[in-house]
Amino acid sequence: MLGAAVAPQPFALLLGLGAGAAVMLAIWLLTDSPLPMEAAPPADDEQEAPLPELPEVLDAFDHPLLFIRDRRVVLANPAARALLGDHIAGVDVRLAIRHAGAAEHLADRPSEAPERETRTELVGLGDPTDRWEMTVTRLADGSRIVRLADRSPAHAAEQMRVDFVANASHELRTPLATLLGFLETLQDEDAAGDPRTRQRFLKVMHDEARRMRSLVDDLMSLSRIEAERYTVPRDPVDLLPLIEEVRQSCANLLEEKQSELLVENDAGETVVAGDRSQLAQLVDNLVSNAARYGRPGTPIRVRLDDAGAELIRLAVIDQGEGIAPEHLPRLTERFYRIDAGRSRSVGGTGLGLAIVKHIVGRHRGRLDIRSKLGEGTSVRVYLPRAQGVTELSRA
Repeated sequence: MLGAAVAPQPFALLLGLGAGAAVMLAIWLLTDSPLPMEAAPPADDEQEAPLPELPEVLDAFDHPLLFIRDRRVVLANPAARALLGDHIAGVDVRLAIRHAGAAEHLADRPSEAPERETRTELVGLGDPTDRWEMTVTRLADGSRIVRLADRSPAHAAEQMRVDFVANASHELRTPLATLLGFLETLQDEDAAGDPRTRQRFLKVMHDEARRMRSLVDDLMSLSRIEAERYTVPRDPVDLLPLIEEVRQSCANLLEEKQSELLVENDAGETVVAGDRSQLAQLVDNLVSNAARYGRPGTPIRVRLDDAGAELIRLAVIDQGEGIAPEHLPRLTERFYRIDAGRSRSVGGTGLGLAIVKHIVGRHRGRLDIRSKLGEGTSVRVYLPRAQGVTELSRA
């Protein structure tokens, strides 16, 4: 039930708009189209259907809605009361929506031609970080409908896009600046004439060029994975041979870190439904991260477990320094670094776990990262078994 200062009346009587009022309001709420000032009368041969009551119409929508008459809140749907409080029924709308940006649009301003519809953005309504769009529509009898649409997710997505472009530009600019600086130095005859100096500079330039290539490759991979996110891969992929291939591709890094890759299979059949190249990239990123951030000389374990009739759990476990709990939720953000200096020194691009997250999402799997300071980190990926193998194992 809705809290209200007056008893609910039939929708047409409340709005004074005629037989089509409920329909027109529903169209406005669903399509964001301008609400007509007057509803068209039904044709003579049409039988007018019974109209819903206004509280029933407002309750049907998830976003906050208020019906205002004489500046007071006559009706508020549950979403509006959840956002603004149960006390708002019957009070002045400017007290119900306590926001400086809303007051101007909610006040009754004397005018010969008042605006039929106004829109404004409210930052900090409900929560300091929330963003709402308030639409106020004036009806024919002077009453108004206030709709609040949550724009926080769209704003967050736009902010992520802006941050991504800024971070990618920064990550590319840094090695480019290094390359240009050393090239200018090598143009000096004294520096270029010293073989040892030239070799040292060329090595730095080579490393920075490889870093840029890795970053561009990761950006392209991320773009391809996102483009294919709605296409679920179905090819059978055996994880054990794939892990052995990753062992070979990471051999130099494992040797440099004096780490051994231990593979444990408790899953029985290890065939999953997926995209082989993307799954290889997933395992490669996890093993490379474990080698880079694990303690030198400690083993890296890759464990395969049975996670039910439909899933296989792939876990990559290191014995590194571990990750503080406050960092865990943000590890899969693009370019997020716990220690930027250390990440660059070990050669990471800051996109590895973001790529892993998107690959897992495309495979309709699940990603779980657990870590303890001083003990290490375990990254667990749950992947769907190949359908034919699942059916065969059940038989």
